[in-house]
Amino acid sequence: MAVDLGTLAAPDRSAVLVMEMQRGVAGDLAKFPDLVEVCARRDVVANAAAVLAAARAAGVPVIHCTAAFRADRAGSHTANSPFIAALLKDPAHMLEGSGAVEVLPGLRDPGDLESRRHHGFSPFTGTSLDMTLRSLGVSTVVAMGFSLNLGIPGLALEAVNLGYRVAVVTDAVAGVPDDYAQAVLRHTVSLLAARVRAADIVEVWK
Repeated sequence: MAVDLGTLAAPDRSAVLVMEMQRGVAGDLAKFPDLVEVCARRDVVANAAAVLAAARAAGVPVIHCTAAFRADRAGSHTANSPFIAALLKDPAHMLEGSGAVEVLPGLRDPGDLESRRHHGFSPFTGTSLDMTLRSLGVSTVVAMGFSLNLGIPGLALEAVNLGYRVAVVTDAVAGVPDDYAQAVLRHTVSLLAARVRAADIVEVWK
């Protein structure tokens, strides 16, 4: 079914959620070289930057959904996920105040908002993101970032459960391995969200 993107992503009812586009995830301090390679090959950061520029020009709120850990791990459950348990074997991983938790260069603007989490894989649980979106009058979230393995499907599922409509920018997201990530877009994300390209959302917000 064709999506009327102009209605779905109307500027006065939309917000962009930028999921973990941080230096320690897919930037110069990343520990996931395969993800960095896919991002470079698919121009993920450049496509995201284009969407963000269009969003700001159209008055669409931008919210960076970031992840970090305290050095003492307070507020982070470290034993309920094999992946998180493995990451936290490195005591310096994604620490508050470190360069690793900073948003990738060129994607942050002083007027942007941030929703920081210390636990789990998706941005709504345990944060004030839902309240922030409702206070802004948002009914559609436009998602970009990482990863198609966990974060983007989790974001989309939580948003749908909370009553939002979702659009995922297919050339501003990534996961590894790349063929699996593309299958997630086709077979999982498509059940939850509209799939749009960066150029199309930019055109709508011109």
